[in-house]
Amino acid sequence: MKFNEKFFSTESSQTQRMQTLIIGRLLAIFLLLVASWFWNSGRLKLSFDNFPRGFFLVFLISVGLTIIYFFVLRLSKNYGWQVRTQFVLDALLITWLVWRTGDLSSPYITLYIVIISVSSVFLGARGTLLVAAICVSLFSTLSVLVLLSAIDSVSAATEFPKAIQIIAFHDVAFLVVGLLASRLSYRRASGEQLKETTQTLANLRVLHERIVESIRSGLITTDLEGEIYTFNATAAEITGFKADEMRGKSIFSLFGNIKLPIADSLDATGTGEPPPRFETDLITPEDFAVRVGYAISPLFAESGETTGLILTFQDLTEIRSMEESVRRKDRLAAVGRVAAGLAHEIRNPLGAMRGAIQVLQSNTPPESSQASLMDIVLRESDRLNKIITNFLTYARPRVANFTETDVKEAIKDTFTLLKHSPDVKETHVLKSDLPEHPVLIAADSTQLKQIFWNLARNAIQAMDAGGTLTVKLQELNGERIRIVFKDSGRGMSAKQVEQLFEPFSTSTTGGTGLGLSIVYQIVRDHHGTINVRSLEGEGSTITVELPVEIKIQIADAETDTSVMVHQPSRLEGLLKVK
Repeated sequence: MKFNEKFFSTESSQTQRMQTLIIGRLLAIFLLLVASWFWNSGRLKLSFDNFPRGFFLVFLISVGLTIIYFFVLRLSKNYGWQVRTQFVLDALLITWLVWRTGDLSSPYITLYIVIISVSSVFLGARGTLLVAAICVSLFSTLSVLVLLSAIDSVSAATEFPKAIQIIAFHDVAFLVVGLLASRLSYRRASGEQLKETTQTLANLRVLHERIVESIRSGLITTDLEGEIYTFNATAAEITGFKADEMRGKSIFSLFGNIKLPIADSLDATGTGEPPPRFETDLITPEDFAVRVGYAISPLFAESGETTGLILTFQDLTEIRSMEESVRRKDRLAAVGRVAAGLAHEIRNPLGAMRGAIQVLQSNTPPESSQASLMDIVLRESDRLNKIITNFLTYARPRVANFTETDVKEAIKDTFTLLKHSPDVKETHVLKSDLPEHPVLIAADSTQLKQIFWNLARNAIQAMDAGGTLTVKLQELNGERIRIVFKDSGRGMSAKQVEQLFEPFSTSTTGGTGLGLSIVYQIVRDHHGTINVRSLEGEGSTITVELPVEIKIQIADAETDTSVMVHQPSRLEGLLKVK
């Protein structure tokens, strides 16, 4: 007789169910006792003369058994053994009651069906069938003993053929009810098992989702066609796309044509080798490119069949930017060392040459061709001297004098000088968006004005046919300020943006490129950041952010700096310098 363990899930619920069975049995017997009393009386007025004494004896036995059941329930936790014993005793009590109330003609034969049905709730399918078999055996044995006059009968004698019909009819009914009840028990157990399996799957799904979401690498799973159905939080953080909007889309819309890396990865997995690593650029919703390194692995089903792909990736933008920063610093350091030595070697003979030309010019008629040539030599020597001066400023910048500086006034002074510059034409429009109150930070006033002058002059020169230059000053959460220079000039390519702050880089204005190199160095020394966005034909936007307060560590400035370079799409550039 198999115990229905699914019905008793925990110890507390087991005890509670056993108590329900015990109390429910006693209550049912009491109700049957009262109903029998009413039935025997034949009217609403009850009489002790018609009291069912046989049933009352069963009730008293049940009360005693109930006390024993509760006592055993406290002592033992073997619920299966207890419930089996209780149903066997119930079958014996019903058999005794049937014998004492008319055997084959007893109205309580139906109680066998009740006990078989109830057993399906507490026992398994086999246990229910066994209870049905016990009931059939007990009833058949009782009936045969009565027919053979082996025991006394309280009812009139029944003809043998009719008795056989009654026995057979009830036995078949007990077995049919047993079969139906066992089927019900099986389905109930299957339902409990299905419910438990569903809950387990739900728990596993939640655990899986938590594991996937907690991974600090981007993780995407797809089917064999590349359709995305898992997109974790880190993937959304790196790419800028939300998981909901990416599910159902193709992986190729995000990573581009990666069919060859997929094939190489599957081939490597098939030969037992680790999957190779690849790198590519992902385009964010803001049209910026993020450099990622990724690997592809097959997704296997429980049967071992490949059902999809697992793609894991990491953001390498900062790492690649740091590598570029190291290379940039090496180049700048080399240029600075060469510039410092070369400038001194050139400036001395240049000064002697200029002095000699001026002496010769004083003895040459102004209208002669020799005087014109000497003017050209003097102008070019001045230009060369200016280049050398910028070189020295870049290679050996003076120590910054950090004081409380009004950024608003520095921008106004720069605009005042710019309006009187020969580079500014009538077709140029200068706009400024400045706060009404002073904006004070710790900075070197002279170097700050040099930043603004170089950026503004570079923007004006990029608008040779005219345009609008807008400067905007903002305060950010009381700790930093932001200055934005936006022009409507010719713009720059992505490659030009990447090399923008390198000395002698390709310039859109025809200059040497030293001006922005000096800007880069000053911003770095002020522990600020500079961000460049440019699109060819649509102008450029340069954003400088500076801290309001700064720890002056000029000697360690080289070790506290880094360069981050991001390559945007559509030939748009972004350079961020710290």
